[in-house]
Amino acid sequence: MYAPFFGLSKEPFSIAPDPRFLFMSDMHREALAHLLYGVSGGGGFVLLTGEIGAGKTTVCRAFLDQVPAHCAVAYIFNPKLTVVELLQTICEEFGVVAPAAAAGQAPSVKAYVDALNGFLLSAHAAGRHTVLIIDEAQSLAADVLEQLRLLTNLETAERKLLQIVLIGQPELRDMLARPELEQMAQRVIARYHLPALSAAETGQYIQHRLAVAGPAGGREPFDSRGVARIHALTGGVPRRINLLCDRALLGAYAHGQHRVSADMVEKAAREVFGPPLPGTAAALAPGMRARGRAFGVAAGVATLAVAAAWVWRSELGLAGPVREARAPALAGAVPPSAAAVARSASVGQGTMASASAAVAAAASATAGPPAGGDGLGAELTIADPGAVLAAAWRDEATAWRDLALHWKTSLAAGEPCEQALAAGLVCYRAGSGLGVLRQMARPALLVLRDDAAAPVYVKLLGFGANGATLAAGDKRWRLPLAELARVWRGEFATFWRPPPGWRPGPDATDAPATQAWLQQRLAAAGVNPSAGPLREQVRTFQVANGLQADGLAGPLTLMLLGRADEPGLLQDR
Repeated sequence: MYAPFFGLSKEPFSIAPDPRFLFMSDMHREALAHLLYGVSGGGGFVLLTGEIGAGKTTVCRAFLDQVPAHCAVAYIFNPKLTVVELLQTICEEFGVVAPAAAAGQAPSVKAYVDALNGFLLSAHAAGRHTVLIIDEAQSLAADVLEQLRLLTNLETAERKLLQIVLIGQPELRDMLARPELEQMAQRVIARYHLPALSAAETGQYIQHRLAVAGPAGGREPFDSRGVARIHALTGGVPRRINLLCDRALLGAYAHGQHRVSADMVEKAAREVFGPPLPGTAAALAPGMRARGRAFGVAAGVATLAVAAAWVWRSELGLAGPVREARAPALAGAVPPSAAAVARSASVGQGTMASASAAVAAAASATAGPPAGGDGLGAELTIADPGAVLAAAWRDEATAWRDLALHWKTSLAAGEPCEQALAAGLVCYRAGSGLGVLRQMARPALLVLRDDAAAPVYVKLLGFGANGATLAAGDKRWRLPLAELARVWRGEFATFWRPPPGWRPGPDATDAPATQAWLQQRLAAAGVNPSAGPLREQVRTFQVANGLQADGLAGPLTLMLLGRADEPGLLQDR
């Protein structure tokens, strides 16, 4: 109804599961990493919990889209089953022929387990992994949970045959904490609680859905004050954000307003949620506990009081899964968007701890000063991205030359990527956003745009709880991520240093010198040489770091392996 009024092609905040609107925050990617770890985790349980509407189903759908070809997956979305019904459903999902029953009797539990065990052994012999996913697992009965535990006893001498992923609401954690379920709890090999979106992520989520439904004909309908109020009223729960934003846009349309005021947001919240408002401490407590926040009540009126800011973390050392660019990043041949955020992340069997440590160490590395000093003046804290736009570089070549100083390289006049290639550096461009940059953990150029002006360029020097540290010339700023999202669409560019013998192409493993370099770096990253041929070792590393696991050593794989030789991002306060 209101979409054309705001210059949109479709309504952006429908609660229908449209994959085009998929938004994966860093926490969603970490949750996805745990699920994909279950693909090769070697048996046991993987546990994913989250508040109602936090995006557990979104993560699960992304997981199902990215399951490797060698995995057989059974998905159960209705867990209110008896033990026999559960076993029957599992067999049906895996395509196991139901066991023959005695005359006048239904197949027994043993008959189903025996049939399932035969299937699992056959799958194991064929090199396939079997994964069982149960959604809404908090509704499982105690005897059904016990049967699931017994299913994890199906094993060979080398490994367990069935991996079980349980997805549910926070009550699932409480269930597994019961003394009678201690045996089952001890078999949980990975667990993750999906929190709500932070204030910055709420702004990014809203902007993302508007961009997918757009382009908008004018300014975005929600200003920073409105977005902040939306976050406060919804607690950062995506489903609540959709409901509130949809009603707020409808209200603005009814009043002929192209901007949604904070008052309109408040009114929409009363209409959608009713009393008490989700902005009260009582209503928000369950969701916001997961974000590590505390609330106070004053004079009998529930008042939001944020006691502690949630600081970005990476439990697995993963900052966001990405797909690799397969085109060479050379002057005149660099695609404008050489990489796109994939809807997956994964952690490879036997490499999680070492790969996580490598990623975390690189992410916290401090960039060495550019040749001749850092060239940065006093740091400024600002809230208006307009000041950044005004002072940013207009000339891309100038920005490239300044960025090259972080690699202690001075570029002569002329096309910067040609000059860089002669100096042993390769230009890389992408349109993938914060997740990829955090994972690459190196200085980069951000391409900023407002509604009308030509693109401008700033350097990204660091991330932190207070936002991003940016620079251009002798100016330096710290900009909140929600404000940065107003002028940055995710485009960035950076340099990377190729390994010895590298030449442009989809795979860099042909040259002997490159192969030797790869073997050394893979071993340092914790990949066991006995994992198989070099391509299989590369694939193991890619799985552990959330890259497209094709075994081809493309630019992103090489960048992550060579991170120790590259300048890093500043540790922002």
